[in-house]
Amino acid sequence: MQLQTFNQLDDQDAHAILNHCVTIESWINALIKARPYTTKQDLLQQAEQYATNWQWQEIKQALDQHPKIGEQKAKTELSEQAQRYSNREQANIQLTPTQQKQLQLDNLTYQQKFGFIFLIKAFGLSQQEVFQQLQQRLTHNLNTEKQIVHQQLQGIALLRLDQEIQE
Repeated sequence: MQLQTFNQLDDQDAHAILNHCVTIESWINALIKARPYTTKQDLLQQAEQYATNWQWQEIKQALDQHPKIGEQKAKTELSEQAQRYSNREQANIQLTPTQQKQLQLDNLTYQQKFGFIFLIKAFGLSQQEVFQQLQQRLTHNLNTEKQIVHQQLQGIALLRLDQEIQE
């Protein structure tokens, strides 16, 4: 979608576009209110700035709607656009049945330890890199992991926004 078109959308349609990037209402509403944007870079900078203010409860709610890494298909509740984003972001992760089972077990271990899903900006990463990150992050404490998850979710949202809006 062209930036000019995004700027002219009614709030409901703009909300739907931004909701594909991340389901955090405060972020979506702030970006809608700040329109019009003069450049795509301006939009991305605002989006990044607003994302730094996300509260953990908002992040946790977004995680609850996010597919787990390695899932072959995104959750059925996701929009078609969000499913396409998820599939594209995980395109380099081609798992054997043994690797798929190990990833499921590691995801479960992570979720039991921290209380939320393992989230990683997987775009461009191989399955080996994802496995390494998962193992490393299992050694973190809760506060460290919350900070990393915030950064990862922010990166995913900005990537999706960047892919969605054209100059």
